[in-house]
Amino acid sequence: MTNSILRLDASLRETDSYSRKLADDLINELTKQETSRVINRDLANGIPLINSNWIKANVTPFNDRTQAQHDQLALSDQLIEELKSADQLVVALPIYNFGVPATFKAWIDLVSRSKVTFTYTDTGPKGLLTTKKLYIIVTSGGTQLGSELDFISDYLRHIFGFIGLSDITFIDSTRLGKDTAGTLLNAHTQIKEAITDQNRPMI
Repeated sequence: MTNSILRLDASLRETDSYSRKLADDLINELTKQETSRVINRDLANGIPLINSNWIKANVTPFNDRTQAQHDQLALSDQLIEELKSADQLVVALPIYNFGVPATFKAWIDLVSRSKVTFTYTDTGPKGLLTTKKLYIIVTSGGTQLGSELDFISDYLRHIFGFIGLSDITFIDSTRLGKDTAGTLLNAHTQIKEAITDQNRPMI
């Protein structure tokens, strides 16, 4: 059976991007393990922001939507289908101004849909996506993951868990501006360890 990997690139730098290069390395390691199909979703190529027409279409029951409303939700439907069809996710995510890139937030808004990827129950919200392995590569020039200035890791755990994705491994490649070579070496070590852990048999 072919393993399916969804790769998301959020860096607006299409060349000389550390997050993209590390994602290449991680994908190479993952595809060594088994036959894999990689779905590439480059958010730098344009992810539209949701607007009032999109929100109205989203809250309209499926059978009551006009064709224009179905068209409004077409990209969202496609992005959600990519998520559903993937066995593993690789997210290459730089930190911009202490937060996630706007293109990534736009993607989150398009895939977080009530009764599609999450629902509310008597005991609280429930994610509707099946559990998948999620790798998040985080890069920054100076903001350190896990520090008091890290405002994204808890957000990422929460929002992905909200739609049902809770098996998350972070690849920390932050503070590249302080020690580029050492940070990249450590990131590659984390990638190797993550793949080793994934392939370790259950006891």
